[in-house]
Amino acid sequence: MRALELKIPPPVVMAILAAAMYAAVRLLPHWQLSLPIFMRAGLAGLWGIAGITTAVLGMMAFRRHRTTLNPLRPDSSSQIVTTGIFAHSRNPMYLGMVFCLTGWALWLAHPLALSGVVLFIACLHWLQIKPEERILLHKFGEPYAQYLRRVRRWC
Repeated sequence: MRALELKIPPPVVMAILAAAMYAAVRLLPHWQLSLPIFMRAGLAGLWGIAGITTAVLGMMAFRRHRTTLNPLRPDSSSQIVTTGIFAHSRNPMYLGMVFCLTGWALWLAHPLALSGVVLFIACLHWLQIKPEERILLHKFGEPYAQYLRRVRRWC
């Protein structure tokens, strides 16, 4: 598992799982839930907007603090960002992706689609977040350790 740490960009993982979720709907259409289109669209849209907003706020904070947005190179971070949305979530960009994928699952209205969200969270946790935290803790020491204690991983 360690061989895959920080190797696949989270948006790529999200796209692969989104495609797998769609495939599940196509392969097992009789499992699809019968929900009115306005309900599916409304719920999916709300989750999608929440996801995009959350991720963009995180990206803007990184840009404002002039630190890297590259998820494969946490060692190139120039500083810890702890203000704005990062005062509430250590991983707002990843949280935004989870929200968007949840919106996609709601649009698909298929029970197996939700497993894609769960799998995405597990992949992020083990292949991205844990290694990032390990690297940042080594790089920034006690200030980062305090941030880890003060702010939750997701929200």
